[in-house]
Amino acid sequence: MVYWLRTSRTAILLAAGVSAFGFCSSAAIAKNQTASSSETLSGDYLSAAVAGADHDPQSASKYYRRALALDKGNPELMERAFASMLSAGEIEGSFYYATKLQGRGQHNTLASLALAVKDIKIGDFRQAHDLLTKIGGADSSDVTALALTAWSEAGLGHTQKALATLARLKGTESIGAYRAYHTALINDLAGNVDEARKSYKEAQDLEPSTMRLVDARARFEARAGDIAEAKRLFGDFDRSAPHNPLIKQGLADVEKGAATPRLIANAQQGAAEALFGLAASSGREGEDFAAILYLRLALFLDPSNAVAAVTLGEIYERGKSYEEAIAAYGEVPASSPLRQSTDLQIGLDLVALEKFDEAVAHIHKIIESHPDDLEAYAALGDALRANKNFADAANAYGKAIDLSGPPTPSNWLLYYDRGICLERSKQWPKAEADLKKALELSPDQPLVLNYLGYSWVDQGLNIDEAFKMLRRAVDLRPKDGYVIDSLGWAYYRMGRYDEAVRTLEKAIELKPNDATINNHLGDAYWHIGRKLEATFQWAHARDMQPEPEDLPGILKKIETGMLNDDKPPTPQAVSEPAKADGG
Repeated sequence: MVYWLRTSRTAILLAAGVSAFGFCSSAAIAKNQTASSSETLSGDYLSAAVAGADHDPQSASKYYRRALALDKGNPELMERAFASMLSAGEIEGSFYYATKLQGRGQHNTLASLALAVKDIKIGDFRQAHDLLTKIGGADSSDVTALALTAWSEAGLGHTQKALATLARLKGTESIGAYRAYHTALINDLAGNVDEARKSYKEAQDLEPSTMRLVDARARFEARAGDIAEAKRLFGDFDRSAPHNPLIKQGLADVEKGAATPRLIANAQQGAAEALFGLAASSGREGEDFAAILYLRLALFLDPSNAVAAVTLGEIYERGKSYEEAIAAYGEVPASSPLRQSTDLQIGLDLVALEKFDEAVAHIHKIIESHPDDLEAYAALGDALRANKNFADAANAYGKAIDLSGPPTPSNWLLYYDRGICLERSKQWPKAEADLKKALELSPDQPLVLNYLGYSWVDQGLNIDEAFKMLRRAVDLRPKDGYVIDSLGWAYYRMGRYDEAVRTLEKAIELKPNDATINNHLGDAYWHIGRKLEATFQWAHARDMQPEPEDLPGILKKIETGMLNDDKPPTPQAVSEPAKADGG
């Protein structure tokens, strides 16, 4: 459940990551070591730090453990090993170090929280309650400790005490929604129908579009016998946010009279839900490290929580840690309605890792099982296009278009994607038709305006209309180097080299490492007499992995410059609108 929560004291420690445990310099960890062991220890420590900075918690935990083998009992290293192992999902190993830290009398909030979660997992709610009280369960500002304290009390069967603990959560509207939601879940679990209904409504009044809340409330209403209300809740959400597999499955279950079990069936799942909500809030605030730790603990408590696994995968994707994202998506249970979409996401993450053959094979398996899955064909098109297999990609997008039915505004992207692939595979008339169709379906899409406008200019076609499209695209995306490059290239094709240079220099500022933009700027420099700078730009373009078909021309220009016959034919002059964007 996504909330905007004020960061609690526990969350602050989580967000700070291993740095919350105090800086541990290589000099400090090497104290009392021999020279050779000191060098090895420092090397392991630095390797761990680099791995952490590279979002590689598995390697970080390995190096911290190696360092600990040389400096046994070092509390700073122990804290870092614990946090990196927890982040990497090496839960049992993290508990080992958490126990050691606690045994040494180290005051470490995160370690105590992890051990409380371990106790909740095995049903030792009394021990968990005692630990949580020590680390913040008595502090009304610590959302994490209070929420888990309440669920440990629920696990002990002390429903009223748990509700009283939740009632101490004060603060923002979002905290109010969080409190009401967990109050509803505990009442629901205890069979307090009227109280649960009241709290579910209160929570949804504060957070009307939260999927987990809608799912839990609709399931509750169906079990309570109000089938119409359950249908309304699922239906309203489905209309406002279509295509959510969990909501669609819930609605289908209600309509056919199938059982709708509680979203939260026990105290362990309740504690996991509390941690998931805090993770979602941390992620929204950009505190990804805290979110990962919360999610690891949530999934330890409730491995069936598919939404937590998906959220973990999304966080790793944001950090471009695609191997970790794939592992997280792999934790989604096979029985979950989310499994099919996460399987597709695994395929796209394989593409991001440039494992193209593996990605295509993976997506083909999904298509074999689900031959009518539009999204699977679109993902196949994405994978093939990323590997420059444009003709086959166009066919895959075409199958997705066929499955999508009559064209609607939401289909513009499929036509745009197929249009690109048709253009790249030298099928311009078909490409032009698709790009026009995409623009018809979504008239102000800057990507389509840019691609079609650029293609027309590059071929000397429809210059007036193309120039208007490119101007509009720049207005819509003034910080997009590719879009600005297209406008600069339009000036170049029209023989307006000074304006081309000014515009292309803006594009280079935004996308300095793009081969095409560097090549374009080199051409423009040459035509205004800045020939040395032109050669430098072409050399940059050469070194930036240009398209294979562009490389021979770039090499020729570096060697001989641009000859008279390299000058582009000037298309029919365009009647320029009032100048803007420095053009």
